[in-house]
Amino acid sequence: MSHESARIVILGAGFAALTAARELRKGAPEASITLISPTTDFVYLPSLIWIPPGIRKGSDLVIPLARFLNKYRIDHISGSVTGMKNGGRTVLTEGGEIENDALIIATGGRFLKGMPGIEHALTLCEGVSAAEAIGKRLREMEGGSIAFGFGANPKEPSAMRGGPMFELLFGVDTWLRQQGKGKRERFQLTFFNAAAEPGKRLGEKAVKGLLAKMQKRDIATQLGHKIKGFSATAVSTEAADIPADLILFMPGLTGPAWAESSGIALSDGGFFPANEFCEVKGMERVFVAGDAGSYPGPDWLPKQAHMADLQARAAAENLLLALAGKAPTARPRTELICVVDSVNAGILVYRDPKRNWVLPSSRLFHWAKRYFERRYLREFR
Repeated sequence: MSHESARIVILGAGFAALTAARELRKGAPEASITLISPTTDFVYLPSLIWIPPGIRKGSDLVIPLARFLNKYRIDHISGSVTGMKNGGRTVLTEGGEIENDALIIATGGRFLKGMPGIEHALTLCEGVSAAEAIGKRLREMEGGSIAFGFGANPKEPSAMRGGPMFELLFGVDTWLRQQGKGKRERFQLTFFNAAAEPGKRLGEKAVKGLLAKMQKRDIATQLGHKIKGFSATAVSTEAADIPADLILFMPGLTGPAWAESSGIALSDGGFFPANEFCEVKGMERVFVAGDAGSYPGPDWLPKQAHMADLQARAAAENLLLALAGKAPTARPRTELICVVDSVNAGILVYRDPKRNWVLPSSRLFHWAKRYFERRYLREFR
């Protein structure tokens, strides 16, 4: 099948979806490329951490995609995916059925919300409204207890997003200190996690550094004890209850809700199972990139925007090869790179299969993170 006559469909409008769309258009100038998502907005999730301390407003991070779609001649269908049939050749949406010759699934995952009392916790990465709600609560409080933590998917332990919670923890601590008048002293900050060494995917050195930073900042820790649930006033663990006037918690991740109606045998954790080429196992010309997938690799393989971009590039290249009747060759680079930000400084963490290093806190890394945000969003503005 030639690229010129191919109908390519991409599900989603996040990092993986937009990177895939751009790469596909470069490689197939005449193909029909359609993006399906509920809205034509892109939300720059890594900067949600800056909404509570007031560095960013929600409107700074919600970017209309009209310019991007026009530039790359991408068609857009508004609606939510509800399932698939015909081996992925037909996508089911709220508005009807969409046919394709090749498909990339990039709808992202969702948070596991089964823990008792989860409604008492605010989850930063749910989006702009959640980040704004956290900022509002912080400004209403004159003192009290704030508990920070993150969970995992028990059936797929690597399906977690812990980095933003470290950033939120240190960011809130910094912001409280910046308010002066002894405000930080009126708050008890506690970090809790079921793991004895939280954030281990960042590497041993990073974990030790983060825990040392908590101790230095007078942040209490409750580690290595299973989380039982939440209430309006506490986090309950198997060891003890942690008093909390405000609970900030990131649950573990699973696949999108519609995955169960896809006709695909999902991973134990509820994700689309991918091989080393980002092909969905057992499917023809169906690929996955980003948080919707379960990928081969080390147990520290991150679910973060950078890795989603790498997977999307590989998926796009292999999709075009598949349309040409050729075997896949592109494998996404296995790499974790992040700045653990604290509002006015940051720690740089890097990891790949051969190396793992951590550079100490510096104002330079905070500004580097802001620079990268500006450069990344330039494509869409």
